[in-house]
Amino acid sequence: MKFRVERDVLADAVTWTARTLPQRPPAPVLTGVKLEANADGTVALFSFDYEVSARSEIPAEVIEPGTVLVSGKLLAEIARSLPSKPVDIHLEGTKIIVACGAARFTLLTMQVEDYPTLPVMPEIAGTVDGDEFSQAVTQVAVAASRDDTLPLLTGVRVEIEGDNITMLSTDRYRLALRELPWSPANADFSAIALIKAKTLSDVAKTLGSAGQLSLGLTAGAGLDMVGFEAGGRRTTSQLVDGDYPAVRRLFPETKPIHAVVGTQALIEATRRVALVAERNTPIRLSFTEGSVSLDAGAGDDAQASEALEALLVGEDITVAFNPQFLLDGLTALGTDFVRLSFTHPNKPVEFTGQGSLEGEDSLHFRYLLVPIRFAG
Repeated sequence: MKFRVERDVLADAVTWTARTLPQRPPAPVLTGVKLEANADGTVALFSFDYEVSARSEIPAEVIEPGTVLVSGKLLAEIARSLPSKPVDIHLEGTKIIVACGAARFTLLTMQVEDYPTLPVMPEIAGTVDGDEFSQAVTQVAVAASRDDTLPLLTGVRVEIEGDNITMLSTDRYRLALRELPWSPANADFSAIALIKAKTLSDVAKTLGSAGQLSLGLTAGAGLDMVGFEAGGRRTTSQLVDGDYPAVRRLFPETKPIHAVVGTQALIEATRRVALVAERNTPIRLSFTEGSVSLDAGAGDDAQASEALEALLVGEDITVAFNPQFLLDGLTALGTDFVRLSFTHPNKPVEFTGQGSLEGEDSLHFRYLLVPIRFAG
């Protein structure tokens, strides 16, 4: 094997392909990235940990086709450190030589024959705008659980029906729902998949800016899998197995009280007031006609309070929230104003965004947050 490639192209491709390599691999061979130089002038890079696979293809001047397996993280570190010149890579026996300018590295290879067979990319079911997909994933991922003892809740439930995708996530304390349009290959396409929030976040971060993102899905056919492809890069992941709880019913049907506040002003005030809130202590929001008062701390402890302008429809109400969960929801909205809809001080509060103080709220993104009970 022998080929020449531009340094930035190589560094970018190796870094992306090696990003999901396991820290504690079940087999040493899984620390490797497979390089496959093809006679058509491309080099394909592969990684796989039995759950998530990645494939990147880059243009190169291929002098001699071939395949090698080499430490992915080491190759990525070397590629990033090379001078900005063309990189020559060739195989000598059981080693590969990486040469760039005056720099030269020799790396041991691993047995390609021992590398597992990579999964096949599921058939493309449709495409979605990468930027909108990334925004949607960012919004719902905040509510996914990070507790690995509850694997179901570390996933995002993705429901596809026709030209609409709905994403749902919950960690039992908050619930996020986001809807977005997409272009299915088949107008009647319908599917439900539970995808790891970590996988979706990685796809949104690394592929979302590549324009149109292709999505493939194999569900209910033995090895259930999702695949994403954009910009010459492809990644697949096994779906989370299990029945996701019926969380849609938690959104209230009637909301007799609602308040509207400037989103950024509420974020900044929450951050200031929360400075005196000790770990696991709430921040209280008291809504009255024309204003909302935020306060934290009590008794001999440090205390803070701040008042903001707010529109209130319905009777006065006071609720208390985990400050970080409150900030997560407000930050995810991405709108100038936030509408908080209430049924009772101890019942979950629905957050939706709107463009003006007295405008209509958008239901494309909904964030439901369980309040903390407080004395009095």
